[in-house]
Amino acid sequence: MKTTYLDYAAYLSRVFPGVKMQKLSVNAGLSCPNRDGTTGRGGCSYCNNQSFSPGYTASVADVVDQLEAGKRFFARKYPEMKYLAYFQSYTGTHGEIDHLTDLYRRALAVDDVEGLIVATRPDCLPPALVDRLAEIARERYLMIELGAESSHDVTLTRVNRCHTWADTVDAVTRLHDAGIAVGLHLIMGLPGETTAMMLATIDAVNRLPVATVKLHQLQLIAGTPLARDVEAGREEVAIFEVDDYIDLCCNVIDRLRDDIAIERFVSQSPDNLLIAPRWGLKNYQFVDRLRAALRARK
Repeated sequence: MKTTYLDYAAYLSRVFPGVKMQKLSVNAGLSCPNRDGTTGRGGCSYCNNQSFSPGYTASVADVVDQLEAGKRFFARKYPEMKYLAYFQSYTGTHGEIDHLTDLYRRALAVDDVEGLIVATRPDCLPPALVDRLAEIARERYLMIELGAESSHDVTLTRVNRCHTWADTVDAVTRLHDAGIAVGLHLIMGLPGETTAMMLATIDAVNRLPVATVKLHQLQLIAGTPLARDVEAGREEVAIFEVDDYIDLCCNVIDRLRDDIAIERFVSQSPDNLLIAPRWGLKNYQFVDRLRAALRARK
């Protein structure tokens, strides 16, 4: 049984040796193909974008202005910090290719921004855009972060993702072949998923050329279709107790390939939106408890 794992800080220190890096979230004013009718309507059943957008991106200001505001926020404490522009909100590759390319290059032109991370969906990477992204990746650090969520199509259908696991495999393969680093986002505890299904997703990830994964527990968020369905009795979800989720994370670490960095294990939605689970833990406190559980395995 493993007692350690490759964390995101260690991964970044390999990519940017000797440099302290910070991600700066950017809201580019883009939409989502699962909301505007391109692939679906209504969005994913669990999603409320307000639950993960930092305050300095709340109004869709100019990308450069957002990055400068983010830099001012962090520079007070870490004046030597360097940054990664993180196109986080909605789908970061959903738009006209020239417009997207302009956004990415304007972000990279900001002082002390050393690279780019673009969060998107696996079904929103047309070949022409991948070619543009490959050009950027030859010049600067670039990672595409794909919302895969699960390897089980029955789950993806149930939560209205409007893409398949095959779409994820195809996107990862094409990006890797183009020389672009890839990260995957996964949600643990989606409706209907057992522990065996979640660990099978980890096995499926191990077969792909990915550099990082981000995990988090399913959260029931106010204003989402899932929250309404649970309240009306149309859907059931199993909300993790913290110790049960720590145990699952230990098993994930055991299964995951050693060269894949784990960026995070939990997500924290704003208190006014979060229905459950309410663990009362900061992210670092959860990680401390997880690492203690790993050490105890000895």
